[in-house]
Amino acid sequence: MKKSWIISLITSFVLLGGVLLSPAPSADAAKVATSTYSDSDSDQSYEEFKEYTNQLFSLETYEAKAFTALESIDTQVTSTNRKSMYLKLTNTVIPNYTKLVSKAKQIKPANPQIKKIHATFIKASYTQLEGYLLYQKAVSKNKVNYTLLKQGNAKVNTASVLMDQCEQQLYAYARSLGYDS
Repeated sequence: MKKSWIISLITSFVLLGGVLLSPAPSADAAKVATSTYSDSDSDQSYEEFKEYTNQLFSLETYEAKAFTALESIDTQVTSTNRKSMYLKLTNTVIPNYTKLVSKAKQIKPANPQIKKIHATFIKASYTQLEGYLLYQKAVSKNKVNYTLLKQGNAKVNTASVLMDQCEQQLYAYARSLGYDS
């Protein structure tokens, strides 16, 4: 089943520097010696990054509810478990992931680098939702539509690749701000 990427991101940042409060002191020292940016630019970039990650973390509730429901769904789709899958997708997974996408679209980063990262996040999240909608359609009738199920799997796999790209872009940006990797 798809990993919870926001939870993964939170865990990774904890491992990077303990918390998202300030970059590593050694990185600050290196920036003082080599940076062409002013301290106020660096401070502003850091604050924008902190604000963005806090906004992402606020979406975790929706993702967690959707993924908890997904984990309870049998990975093998049959005519006997089709109805249960349909109900979980319809009542929990899709509404929560729709909220995640909707709230994510409301996040409007000003920083151009964060804006680019966020565009990848939106694309990945929306593609993931499209996959779930295809799953729902595949199990909506008495007979499972395996063609739609495969299309849903393709969307979810594409979303996973995009999420990984987003995660790597976010980590690279965090390192540019002085977070240790």
